[in-house]
Parts: sequence; structure tokens; C-alpha cells
Amino acid sequence: AGDGDCGHTHARAARAIQEWVRARPPPAAPAQLLSSLADLLLEKMGGSSGVLYGLFLTAAAQPLLNRNDLPTWADAMDAGIEAMQRYGGAAPGDRTMLDSLCAAAQALHALRSPGADLLPVLAAAVQSAEAAAEATKHMEAGAGRASYISSAQLLQPDPGAVAVAAVLRAVLEGLRS
Repeated sequence: AGDGDCGHTHARAARAIQEWVRARPPPAAPAQLLSSLADLLLEKMGGSSGVLYGLFLTAAAQPLLNRNDLPTWADAMDAGIEAMQRYGGAAPGDRTMLDSLCAAAQALHALRSPGADLLPVLAAAVQSAEAAAEATKHMEAGAGRASYISSAQLLQPDPGAVAVAAVLRAVLEGLRS
């Protein structure tokens, strides 16, 4: 879909994050961590994905400045999505990374319930994101680079949506280990 650079862009981001973590310990404070990741991705990832992830992480960091309990993480996800929608112009159903992000965010709203348990909620969010990514296979592209291509040629799930689901799965697996 688009110009075919999504995998390369995400690989570049992953290598930059690996080098960053090897060079120094990441900030422990969640807001600082997300802000630092935003800066890193804006600088090293490139492409529209780098800008969108930078916007997402910058906005997501704001609710976490003074609190980092589980409900605030759900708020952070919502803030990041809102920024991506405002500045990127896409919406759920447009066959973009927002489809996976919004599906995950819906599941993460369970973090606002008293006694929420992070890992099961995050596992449900990952499953929702993966299902949403797969569902993009049957969507008309309303935004992003895929919107320039005939729907008849869009036979695979949206690469950005698949990448978001993979990133969320990696976070889950990292927290489990």
C-alpha cells in the first residue's frame, strides 16, 4: 500500500530505539520516556509515520506528567489518538494505523475500572488491534498513501495498522518478561 516504505520506516525506528537503549538507560518517568521516544522517532524514523508517532507520543505524554496510574494510561492513549486525528486528518475506518490504535484504545478503557489488571487488559487491547489491522484488508482507503491506489489493488491489511498491532504486541511481551 502506498509507496511500500512502511516496513523500512518501522525497521529504522526499531534500530534507532535499540541504539538509544544501548547507549543510555531510558527515562524512568513515563511522560519523559514518551517525550524522548517522540523526539527520537521524529528525528530518526522519517516519513509520515515518524511524524504521526511523534505527535501521538508527545500528546500521550501530557496526561502522564503528574500521574501514571492505569486510568491515566488509558487517558494517554486517547490523547495520542486525538492528536493524530487532529493533525493527520484520518479517522477510524480510513484504513490507517488509527484503525488499530482506536481498537486498542477501546480495550484499554477497561484500565479505568477499579481493580483493573494491566496484563489481561493489554492482551485484550493487542488482540483488538490485531483484529482491526486484519479488518483493514476489506476497507476502502480514505486517508494516507493507500488512498492514492485503486481499492482493487489493496489486497493486504494496511501496513501501518499491522505495524501498530506489532508494536503493541511487543510492549505486551516486554511487560510479560
